[in-house]
Amino acid sequence: MARRDPDLAECLRLYGDEEGWHRQLLTEFLGWLGGSIRPMGRTTRTFYGLYARAKRMESIVLVNLMFETIGSTTYRLALRRASHPAVRQMLTILTRDESFHVPLNVHFLRAALACAEPGSRLRLRALFQATFVALLASTIPSRRRAERFDRIPRPVLAKAYATELARLFLEEDDLGVAPSSLFLKVFGVDRTAVLQRGPSTTSIEAAERAAEREGITVEAYRA
Repeated sequence: MARRDPDLAECLRLYGDEEGWHRQLLTEFLGWLGGSIRPMGRTTRTFYGLYARAKRMESIVLVNLMFETIGSTTYRLALRRASHPAVRQMLTILTRDESFHVPLNVHFLRAALACAEPGSRLRLRALFQATFVALLASTIPSRRRAERFDRIPRPVLAKAYATELARLFLEEDDLGVAPSSLFLKVFGVDRTAVLQRGPSTTSIEAAERAAEREGITVEAYRA
């Protein structure tokens, strides 16, 4: 990407740096909670193993955009249920950051599609449908481990994933991908209702709100 668009490449580098900061932040926070980093389970390991084989920029960014969407959704749901001040502080930081990353990745995907090979849209649609199903199915193994901490029931999380992914890609219809009507019906998501739900999460206004980080610090959990 640096050869095609140096400015975009610099944005991608800075974005990667922020994700690295998240990793450091969460690793330290888990230690404070008395937890630790363990090897990924079989489901997650398989998923990331397949993702690591991706070569086309548009495929990489599409899947990453979907990750960011479910990440911000999970943090938002967990924040509603959290009561411990330090946990709420951390979830607030992560929710704002991930919400900002969603519109950012929409921009990255448009840029990647602008220089993609002919026929890439068809491949992208197939990849989207497969990833959509995989992400919703991932709520099953994730609840065995995480529900004790975040208290989000699997049906609630799965429907939230389906709703937010549908909303994003139905609103950004120029990207050319969206979940099938059958998938939406299975998860009880109404296409019309989704499109009528308030301001878009990918608008410039939403990105600016998410970028307002004044007063959000990580000092609370150190006390």
